[in-house]
Amino acid sequence: MADVAHRHGATVVLDVAQTAGHVPVDMGALGADVIAFTGHKGMFGPQGTGGLVLGPDVDVEPLKVGGTGVSSYDRDQPRSYPARLEAGTLNAHGLAGLAAGVGFVLDVGVDAIGAHVASLTERFLEGVARVAGVRVYGGSGGAGNCGVVALNVGDAPSSQVADVLDDRFGICVRAGAHCAPLMHEALGTQGQGAVRFSFSHFNTAEEVDRGVEALDEVARALRG
Repeated sequence: MADVAHRHGATVVLDVAQTAGHVPVDMGALGADVIAFTGHKGMFGPQGTGGLVLGPDVDVEPLKVGGTGVSSYDRDQPRSYPARLEAGTLNAHGLAGLAAGVGFVLDVGVDAIGAHVASLTERFLEGVARVAGVRVYGGSGGAGNCGVVALNVGDAPSSQVADVLDDRFGICVRAGAHCAPLMHEALGTQGQGAVRFSFSHFNTAEEVDRGVEALDEVARALRG
């Protein structure tokens, strides 16, 4: 895809929000010109943090200007990086938290984190495959799912399933459109949404098994 885009003069922007921290990302091998990541998922940083990694041939204009603390008499934003993109007061405490999260990922190792998440995902998928009425969307598991599994239980609204999992079992999931309305239109789930289970380095096999058992109980209850 990157080769085709570059042949037509396009810039390739790769979103690694769901993968950074537990899937190795080689910018050069992937042919990405820009990589965008968020801090509060696999990087274990606070919400409201993230960043852009720019390739050597990419230049971007600032979204916001003013208040850099340098070149204060210039009417325009500084041309040099990083001040060019750092208008106003930085989220210093958030970035300190992100730096700590990155340090944790480097200490544990991306491959080790990824292997654990993939193992949990496979275990969950194998379990829910035996639960009647559960429909899973997406690939076959492992790194292809990046620790994220979207599913529905029969025709029940995803919000209803999420509420029951929370109220009765203390399991927190995400229900709805997951900021991906076009995908739900393609799947035909724009009315129902989907229930999303997300697995982390800090989850355990026992928690995965409890999630499968809870889904089984929910499915049985909905079938009457």
